[in-house]
Amino acid sequence: MVFAQCLVNAAFAQIAIYFTRAAVDTSPQTMFALMSFSYLFAMLASNHALSFVSYPTQVIGKSVKPIPVMLIGVLLARKRYSLNKYIFVLLIVLGVVLFMYQPSSSNVKDKQVNEGVEAHTIGWGELLLVISLAFDGVTGGIQDKLRADYRTQTHRMMLWMNIWSSLYLVIGLLATGEGPEFVEFVYKYPSVLYQLLAFSLCSAVGQHFIFMTIHLFGPLTCSIITTTRKFFTILASVFVFLHPMSALQWLGTLLVFIGLTLDTMYGKEKKREKIRTTSCNNLESMR
Repeated sequence: MVFAQCLVNAAFAQIAIYFTRAAVDTSPQTMFALMSFSYLFAMLASNHALSFVSYPTQVIGKSVKPIPVMLIGVLLARKRYSLNKYIFVLLIVLGVVLFMYQPSSSNVKDKQVNEGVEAHTIGWGELLLVISLAFDGVTGGIQDKLRADYRTQTHRMMLWMNIWSSLYLVIGLLATGEGPEFVEFVYKYPSVLYQLLAFSLCSAVGQHFIFMTIHLFGPLTCSIITTTRKFFTILASVFVFLHPMSALQWLGTLLVFIGLTLDTMYGKEKKREKIRTTSCNNLESMR
């Protein structure tokens, strides 16, 4: 599935480059190769973590993605963020985690103890989530560096990341034997090809907007959007279907909205300040 998804994404990006007549890109292929490697292994570690932890645990763990993206962006791409930015991002992440966290009831815990069920401890699942988050941070840091140093365009970044990902996946398909198994599966159920194509086309359109966000605003903003997307989806279902919310969820909601509001206001203020500074410099040079 991921291999087909990457192929369609690459084809979509190439078509977009052709119609937009994008300029020739000078970004080094080593950067794309590293970015694709970290992107794939982040996804692999995240999915494999589900063998050891529950899906809600995985979602909560991945909710802190903006933090490693920010930290590794500082180390790898030499990004500089103000203290306010760190606080606002932390508020958003903390709010999402509190909103999604559902503590086990005391009755369930007592039943597990009485039945001799072993309580969950931190293990391979959590370690895989940490590895996934670290690779997410590396991916974001490389994207920041490509954006800052080489002005890599939206569809160029999308194209080469998916091409390199496809090459890695071919090796994986041959090494694991999934390639021949998939061919047999498609031969038995040919209708799956239409579903796979529809899935891949939706992925390509979605990835187009993701890379556009990265190109215009940076990977940190993109990670904040993708993190809060889950929050707003669940929040919408709460209001549509009138599900009750716990005090912890209301607190998480408040923190997310405070963090988003302050981050937006701070971003607009910084933009106005930059415009004023540029205007003053232009006036000085004219004099």
